[in-house]
Amino acid sequence: MNMWMHGNPTAEIWKGNTLSSPHWLDADGGLKKFDFCVANPPFSYSSWRTGFEPANDAYRRFDGFGIPPEKNGDYAFLLHIVKSLKSTGKGAVILPHGVLFRGGAEGEIRKNLIRRGYIRGIIGLPSNLFYGTGIPACIIVLDKEQAEQRRGVFMIDASKGFVKDGNKNRLREQDIHKIVDVFKRQLTVPKFSRFVPFDEIEANEHNLNIPRYIDSQEAEDIQDLPAHLLGGIPNRDIDDLDRYWQVYPSLRRELFRANGREGYSDLKVSREQIKPAIFSHPEFLAYDKKLEAVFETWKRDNYAALKDIGRDTKPTSFIFDIAESLLSHYSGKDLIDKYQVYQYLMDYWAETMKDDLYILVEDGWQASLEPVKDAKGKIRKGEYDCELVPKSLVIDHYFQAEKTALEGLEQELEAVSRNMEELQEEHGGEEGLLAERRMTTGKCPRPA
Repeated sequence: MNMWMHGNPTAEIWKGNTLSSPHWLDADGGLKKFDFCVANPPFSYSSWRTGFEPANDAYRRFDGFGIPPEKNGDYAFLLHIVKSLKSTGKGAVILPHGVLFRGGAEGEIRKNLIRRGYIRGIIGLPSNLFYGTGIPACIIVLDKEQAEQRRGVFMIDASKGFVKDGNKNRLREQDIHKIVDVFKRQLTVPKFSRFVPFDEIEANEHNLNIPRYIDSQEAEDIQDLPAHLLGGIPNRDIDDLDRYWQVYPSLRRELFRANGREGYSDLKVSREQIKPAIFSHPEFLAYDKKLEAVFETWKRDNYAALKDIGRDTKPTSFIFDIAESLLSHYSGKDLIDKYQVYQYLMDYWAETMKDDLYILVEDGWQASLEPVKDAKGKIRKGEYDCELVPKSLVIDHYFQAEKTALEGLEQELEAVSRNMEELQEEHGGEEGLLAERRMTTGKCPRPA
């Protein structure tokens, strides 16, 4: 199903035991070699030896590395993949974090893999990401090409980038794109990624546990007791906002003044005026216009592509191109996380734009009206709808005055209805005016 959903309906899929009786064999009966391999084997599989004897493995997958523990087959699957790669082959395997630091036989296998240079990178993922388990996992990136020249392992701690989705966590588009960009370019990002040389790994006895090499913890919030007792704002806390002062250099002077005590400042404006003072500051307004210009430039650069959507448009390529263009335009802009901007576009794409584009590709720009039908399939007289141009958009654009007038009437009707309910509540008791009227006429009058 996974292969079919990703455009590979003719993929060969076989049911069997990968370790005891692998299907992919060459003409000589050995394991077939591949350029690429991706895998998500079962975590900590305890029956991995079923059907064969690892010490006498016909495919020699454990030679030179070691045999995994009897009750844990994580490295058995990893070594099967290593053996199945060509001399320039590359692979990515999802495994539990335990493979990075467990000792014993697994520690020996890990050491041998590292010394051969087969492990190019490790990407730590958030916990509770996969169905059937809540433990955190990692992606081990294998690369045999020029492995003997490799001098370290590139590590990424992506455990903080996710969104809650029901009772599971999920990687967002921005999280995936950031991981790919950083890994491809081997970028050093504080608290997120770095290249770890073999010397440092050997000093840690070939332990690859990511927190040993990347400190992704947030800085501790230091409590300043003199500030609590005597008042004032520690200059240290103001200095921590330096990335804002770099963009708005005079804003700090507008907001703070010396306290009279060394190392402390006071606000020059009331708390209620902090946001208005910032949002009306000339430097803030100037940078806001600069960012607006960035968006306008991106819109102008992609307007032709948006206007020319037709039957030949490939939706996947289309959104890729305009999204990459958006990332490029916002790259290097102060105070802006380009991946968050990218996420806004991808969210809009998933919620609205994708359906609209497929309609345009299928039907073109002809905005035909379709009659509205009730639950029984009967056409409602005078009611029409259009997939391409929603009724709400037409009303907002062409009938704004009528919409406003109708909303006003609806509010009046709601007020009158509330007034009726209040009168009935106030005068509907046994001694109320409505009760007296009911006794004389047998009817309860409707309030004017």
